[in-house]
Amino acid sequence: MAQYLGIHAGDKFDYLVSMSSAEQALSRRCAALPAGNPRRAERFACGDLNTSLIKTALGRTIMVQFSLVQSRPYSRINLLAGTTGTFCDYPPRLHLDGQPEGWITDLQPYHQRYGHPLWKKLNAQAQQSGGHGGMDYVMNWRLIECLRQGLPLDLTVYDAAAWSSIVPLSIASVSKGSAPMAVPDFTRGAWEHQPASALAAG
Repeated sequence: MAQYLGIHAGDKFDYLVSMSSAEQALSRRCAALPAGNPRRAERFACGDLNTSLIKTALGRTIMVQFSLVQSRPYSRINLLAGTTGTFCDYPPRLHLDGQPEGWITDLQPYHQRYGHPLWKKLNAQAQQSGGHGGMDYVMNWRLIECLRQGLPLDLTVYDAAAWSSIVPLSIASVSKGSAPMAVPDFTRGAWEHQPASALAAG
């Protein structure tokens, strides 16, 4: 999502608020363990479901949900909603202003017209290699290609720091009654004029 939104390439995480549900699922599962199992006595500080809302400097919002123990259908909750359209994945579908009700599920014309050049180039190999629909192959190929060619990597240490900071900041927000927590500017202002990576730019 950070790459979709150009985080550190014209936008940045500004602050977040986070809220956790009550914890019941893990305790319930531990209580069902056989008598004498030491894990029956374990207690948990985390809630069953945590929801964090991140506000960016440009006024966009990102929702991140974490659920480790709830029974639910598989979903990555991957949804990108813009001013005139919404894309939702797993399964992939698209809705645009002005179209009839419902989702567009045949995305092949959009892939042909707007698909990323790297995906087009590697699609056959990636599908053959598997791994999350081929995306693992593409990401590994791109990293190795950058190292071989001496190109800047698509992700920087500042990206890693910002993305990783969401976990401790969410914990801090929950502990303070969902108080807003500022996300540090790890780039020291460079996010305002730093160009998007070659990969994100397509």
